[in-house]
Amino acid sequence: MQELHRTIRLLYSGQSQRARRFRYGLIIFDALTIVYFVATAALPMTPFTIALNTGLGLLIFLDLAARLWISENLRRELTRIYTLADLLVVLSLLLAPLIAENFGFLRVLRGLRLIHAYHLLRDLRRESLFFRRHEDAILAAVNLFVFIFVTTSFVFVLAFNEEASIAGYVDALYFTVATLTTTGFGDITMTTTGGKLLSVFIMVVGVALFVQLARAIFQPSKIKYKCPECGLNRHEPDAIHCKHCGGSLKIETEGDTGT
Repeated sequence: MQELHRTIRLLYSGQSQRARRFRYGLIIFDALTIVYFVATAALPMTPFTIALNTGLGLLIFLDLAARLWISENLRRELTRIYTLADLLVVLSLLLAPLIAENFGFLRVLRGLRLIHAYHLLRDLRRESLFFRRHEDAILAAVNLFVFIFVTTSFVFVLAFNEEASIAGYVDALYFTVATLTTTGFGDITMTTTGGKLLSVFIMVVGVALFVQLARAIFQPSKIKYKCPECGLNRHEPDAIHCKHCGGSLKIETEGDTGT
């Protein structure tokens, strides 16, 4: 058992080629499941999708169980938002076959898989120099993407019937984007008090996320690297000394490729 624990820990945190391939496989799996849950949010349940969802639930559960098993601080790991989201997603996937109807709240819980994108980004920060160079813009785009589709799931469940299917989900997405951009065409509106409060929330948070994305795209690009002397963690990509304390920096770069 100790050998198995050591093997799994090395796969998740080691620097060998095998470990890197394993983590890239996890990144691909995370991305594909996120796309799958977004694409099938409004589709009716069939025996095939129930079986596929159950299989995905088991795989996500195994990944979650492995992370918890090798964690040095189990309490902290259990309180991470993407860990809690994964727990809810696994429950929604494994409980669905036991429930006669595909309740809307189960679809919303599957949308929480988007939160796992932040765990994916943590892996990319460790594996990709390109990501570390453009982390602010990528993270801002992910924040906006997650907000749009999680909110769309709530709007779809609250304002549309199950029979609305894909057309209803597209309308929910249209309403969400029109509201958060404050365009307000008025062809789809919320009439209840809860719906109006949800619209206000979408507008306030959506505008803030758009501003965050624009600032990340147009501000000078900096790379995240903690200065060993003063702790400053943002520097120019080619910096060799910290602007704050003058300490020596060793930021990983791809080198000069000019001819």
